[in-house]
Amino acid sequence: MERLLIVDDEPGIRMLLKDYFEMVGYEIRTAENGREAVRCAGEQPDLILLDINLPDMDGMTVCQKIRETVRCPIVFLTAKIEEQDRINGLLSGGDDYITKPFSIDELGARVMAHLRREKRGRQEKEEAQNQGLAIRYDERSVRCNGEEIRLTRTEFDILTFLSMHPRQVFSKEQIYEAVRGLEGNGDSSIVMEHIRRLRGKIAEKTKQDYIETVWGVGYKWIG
Repeated sequence: MERLLIVDDEPGIRMLLKDYFEMVGYEIRTAENGREAVRCAGEQPDLILLDINLPDMDGMTVCQKIRETVRCPIVFLTAKIEEQDRINGLLSGGDDYITKPFSIDELGARVMAHLRREKRGRQEKEEAQNQGLAIRYDERSVRCNGEEIRLTRTEFDILTFLSMHPRQVFSKEQIYEAVRGLEGNGDSSIVMEHIRRLRGKIAEKTKQDYIETVWGVGYKWIG
């Protein structure tokens, strides 16, 4: 049974989500504030639903703290719709967002899609190596000549997608959909920032650029 952590300061929303996800077969833990969320995340849930507006600390701060020890998908629940807020949330370590008021069935479908993708990732046992760069997909780790290159969850997902399709060119919308499991919907712009950071981290250790920009089209893995 997969375990979800639901973090929201509104009792009505916590109960609604708890009842729904228990009904469809998940084990549920809830938290009403950021401190409790960080503590509960230590139990290693399979997915976290995280409200951005919490009474003691904002959800982005909570997400950053959780990301220090937890790799599972984090889906933000938010009433904010500004693009910069969505970008900041994704850069803080979130994997997806859904705005309030939301469709419970749509949220359920997104949760299922993220968990399905996680399961596929855990089953992947391949390893890629190129000129000292070693990618272990099963361990979700990257090393250069034995030294670890620390990546965020989304950076590793982009690295995985591109490196498994070498020399193929993908638009930022296609990359966004591949790593998020959703249509671009305007947030594909975040891919550019993730790729910029990913390139920098790899180049710092390898002194090479493994991701090529195809101007006006997208990106491709050239390692």
